[in-house]
Amino acid sequence: MLYYFFRFLEQFDIPGSHMWSYISFRALLTLILALLISAWFGERFIKWMKRRKIFETERDPSIDPFGVEKKGVPTMGGIIIIVSILVPVLLLCRIRNIYIILMVVTTLWLGFLGFLDDYIKIFRRNKEGLKGKYKIVGQVSIGFIVGLTLWLSPDAVVRETLSEPQITMTKTVHTETIETVVKHKKEAVKSLQTTIPFVKNHNLNYSNVMSFLGDNKVAAGWVLFVLMTIFVVTGVSNGANLNDGMDGMCAGNSAIIGVALGVLAYVSSHIGYASYFDIMYIPHSEELVVFLCAFIGAMVGFLWYNAFPAQVFMGDTGSLTIGGIIGVCAVIIHKELLLPILCGIFFVESLSVIIQTQWFKIQKKKGRRVRVFRATPIHDNFRKLDSQLDATSRYILKGWPNRPFHESKITIRFWITSIILAALTIITLKMR
Repeated sequence: MLYYFFRFLEQFDIPGSHMWSYISFRALLTLILALLISAWFGERFIKWMKRRKIFETERDPSIDPFGVEKKGVPTMGGIIIIVSILVPVLLLCRIRNIYIILMVVTTLWLGFLGFLDDYIKIFRRNKEGLKGKYKIVGQVSIGFIVGLTLWLSPDAVVRETLSEPQITMTKTVHTETIETVVKHKKEAVKSLQTTIPFVKNHNLNYSNVMSFLGDNKVAAGWVLFVLMTIFVVTGVSNGANLNDGMDGMCAGNSAIIGVALGVLAYVSSHIGYASYFDIMYIPHSEELVVFLCAFIGAMVGFLWYNAFPAQVFMGDTGSLTIGGIIGVCAVIIHKELLLPILCGIFFVESLSVIIQTQWFKIQKKKGRRVRVFRATPIHDNFRKLDSQLDATSRYILKGWPNRPFHESKITIRFWITSIILAALTIITLKMR
């Protein structure tokens, strides 16, 4: 809203009003505002929750081997995150931008889905929360809406790179330089291309994947794109949900991922940088940089209270929303195939749970109780004491690690890993 107000004032030559047209100004202002709202609103939210004793009564007090008491800590802190994102975005973004509309809808949709889960756990005293099938339906639905909108909306377009880069030669008195210049097509079109890492011509076209359907390959490509969007949103949302198990873990990892996505969104929205990195130019996607700055600010502000020892837990209200935001943003800028690297922590958390449950089921059919890890998701594997393990089961990786670690050390090491993965993701734009 403030964006449109100051752009209106610009026609009257009001000093400073032109600054609101700069993405860098609005992005940094959004980051600061989101951080301040998160810190200010978070304190009041925590006090309000404590006065009404709104917290999970079923939380296991023995989950931390170092004896840190976790009972009585308010949950549903995802409300802090959602408010801290939406208020700056509505104030400072171009809210009529199709990408911002999708991001806001995703935030509200998955925030409400996570809220239902937390509400059932806290107020209905049902530790199982919302049934898994309903969560999946909610995640699949928003993935379908996002995919379908990007397919049908005339505003969701890109300018693809020309198939053959232009090679120019520059001569001076002493040197001769050959330079490859990447040009973009003049017209913006609907595109099924997406970026894949470590490949020289690093664009994959979904319609080419479906080329066996002949004349129907484009329509089939869009169907594949929608299915991929559903898969990405559901997978990343669940991955973030599994990563939310230690103080500051999910918020810290998500802030790092948000920074990397912000860089990718910025270079995709700037024709000069898009040419330099030989990637698609996505007009009007610069507004995603403003949204992601709000996301980063909300994460950092939430860490003020969620860092060890946590004063509030984000709950599913926060974790499902965080994963959905990351997934949808990656799809919009056509970088969804980079997520296995960027969200490597989320991927490994999900994979560890799948391996653990499936292997145990297979062995149980054979009359054996065999598990792979000491505990899952994988972050729990590093803090379990031998005395906390099931004495009736055998553990393949019982000796790894050989001693438990404090959760703050585990969290920081996961953050460091996320920083490495984020840097690698950005580097892949030039590694071909």
